[in-house]
Amino acid sequence: MSPNVLSADYIVGLTDGEGSFCVYLLPPKQAHGSVSYRVQCRYYIKMREDDLPLLQKVRSFWKCGKIYFQKEHRKNQRHNYRFEIFDYVLLGSVVVPFFKKHPLQSKRIKDFELFCQILELAKKKAHRTPKGLKKIKKLKMQMHAGGLA
Repeated sequence: MSPNVLSADYIVGLTDGEGSFCVYLLPPKQAHGSVSYRVQCRYYIKMREDDLPLLQKVRSFWKCGKIYFQKEHRKNQRHNYRFEIFDYVLLGSVVVPFFKKHPLQSKRIKDFELFCQILELAKKKAHRTPKGLKKIKKLKMQMHAGGLA
């Protein structure tokens, strides 16, 4: 394997250490007359500014996603770059199958499992019903709980 190509094991380890599976519930857009919440599911890896070349290799590995600059406003912190995949189709057809084939080793696996459930509910538009939205909120509350959920 070329030193410029990352392995699946490397991606798993990097995600275990620096990655995240996040779900955002956004209120309805009143201006558009919407009454239902919006669900954004995101997989990302955030790294220091000087690790941009590594994030570019991560993007090459996935063959999708975007890299964003994230300015840090806290003292004693560095600016970051963030690699993200947030398209439902790519999450469901690329990211989820990859991590099911190459499981995470850290407590992040629990977040991944919850993320998968929420992604499926969102793809089925469950968030447009009170019952579905409640279920998504309940699952979301269990994420990032340090494995105590």
